[in-house]
Amino acid sequence: MKVLVINTMAPFVWGGAEELADHLVRNLRLRNIDAELLRLPFQWEPYDGIPAEIARFKAMRLPNVDRVISMKFPAYFIPAEHHTTWLIHQYRQAYDLWASPYNNLPHDWSGEAVRDIIRAQDDAFFPNQPRLFTISTEVSRRLKQFNGVDAPPLRAPINDPQLFRGGESQNYILAPGRINDSKRQWLLVQAMQYMPTSARLIVAGPPETQADAARLHDLVEKLELTDQVTLDLRFLDREELGNYVNHAAAVAYLPFQEDSYGYVTMEAFEAGKPVVTSTDAGELLDIVIDQDTGFVSEAIPESLAAAMATLLYDPPLAREMGQRGRNLWRSKDINWDSHISRLLGDN
Repeated sequence: MKVLVINTMAPFVWGGAEELADHLVRNLRLRNIDAELLRLPFQWEPYDGIPAEIARFKAMRLPNVDRVISMKFPAYFIPAEHHTTWLIHQYRQAYDLWASPYNNLPHDWSGEAVRDIIRAQDDAFFPNQPRLFTISTEVSRRLKQFNGVDAPPLRAPINDPQLFRGGESQNYILAPGRINDSKRQWLLVQAMQYMPTSARLIVAGPPETQADAARLHDLVEKLELTDQVTLDLRFLDREELGNYVNHAAAVAYLPFQEDSYGYVTMEAFEAGKPVVTSTDAGELLDIVIDQDTGFVSEAIPESLAAAMATLLYDPPLAREMGQRGRNLWRSKDINWDSHISRLLGDN
């Protein structure tokens, strides 16, 4: 069987969606399935070009393929006879992010026209997609709310669990993952001004844009936190990331309305590290439980500082919460074997 996994991409951007698609292909190949990953560029700026992007994807044809697994807008519009969609997310700016600060569609007739085209295309596609899954209950909920379509969730499994075995704390808070405005690493930097001067924060991951990196560097300098905040803003190999996670006192992750648990959360719990997040973080609040597997704080610097300080300066509590997080994560029994069977239609 020849399986083509299709995802969209932007140059030099690598995050959870890219990890998921890459490891799906790896795991298909481990099961002796001939699999390839097709990463297609998608340009969302200028916003009024999005309808043309949809048309471009709909016009594509894929010969010599037995099954397509599409993952993200607008890749799922590519026609294929045997087509499974494992939906990471739609174009959220046309849906739940319409009224948020993270929307690139203007609230005028032109932005509304693009929004309506996106929704109409989704409304035509999803009800007629016989093999449709999502990556989380939150994505399934939104699909039902906005498009009236039911789809079972298949949560993303953790990748390379052997790299996240845990270890002795080296007394820092780690904020790993892709750096951008909606992941809000800047808010953690702001929180550090309310921490004791002995506290350390490491922000580690690739910035989405040069502006995202510059914002953090400027903020650290402005708040005079160069002795407390380390910015390791680059793509980390898996071993480097595992080492950072294994020796953290705790992990901080502040996405706005996250679609899923997020690899940051899964890797932290696999390593037995508690997680600090915010009340508006989305799906990961299903597993980051306040004062149990970590802390869920208001998304303001003072509250985040209090949560991080508690875990940094109370190692027994941090270890206890981290172990509870590990136990809860592992109890979910999310694995590639069952997922691949369902994605390929084996049951």
